[in-house]
Amino acid sequence: MQKKLDWVPVSAAALVTGAMALTFASLLTPTGSSTRDTLRLVHEQDGRWLVVAVIFFIASVALTVGLPSVLTLFERRGRNLSYLSGLVLAIGFLGTAGYAMLLVFFRALVITGSIRDSGFDEVTHEAGLAVFLYGWIVAFFLGELLLAVALLRARTVPRWIPVVLLVHVLSVFVQKLLPDVVGKATILLFAVGFAGIAMQAVTRDTVRPRP
Repeated sequence: MQKKLDWVPVSAAALVTGAMALTFASLLTPTGSSTRDTLRLVHEQDGRWLVVAVIFFIASVALTVGLPSVLTLFERRGRNLSYLSGLVLAIGFLGTAGYAMLLVFFRALVITGSIRDSGFDEVTHEAGLAVFLYGWIVAFFLGELLLAVALLRARTVPRWIPVVLLVHVLSVFVQKLLPDVVGKATILLFAVGFAGIAMQAVTRDTVRPRP
């Protein structure tokens, strides 16, 4: 009889890969204090900008593939909330791929001289683009918040894991008050939290009785 493929470790590995990729991309993203600085950085580090976009895309795919392993942590308590959080997170994770494509497009506009200081401000404040960006951000952090609450209700993982996720969500509201380096480093909380989720998913799958 052919042995059935155990997909949970594969999905959990993808979750860790995606979380780490998202962390690296966020830390590597060049940022400027003004529009002029941002455009200059893209001109001077266009290769780095492209690499960041590729890593964001990899993170999007890997995190989406890793979502099913998260749902294995819920049996009774918090199951419905976990499904809702999974749906919202999927929107946020898939939106990361769209964000990666925007970075590539923005790089192309800058290095070809198709966008200037004033044009950049107009583009970033365009209603359609703003709706997409803010919708993606809200879906990402709302999904993370719902997942943390679901994990607290389910009590299937150590309490520190959902607490780390909650701290990461709350850090969004104080990020502008923090130094740039510290603000960027808050993404490490996301990586640690999801790495913990992946390990717990594999552990529970290992001890789960097989048919």
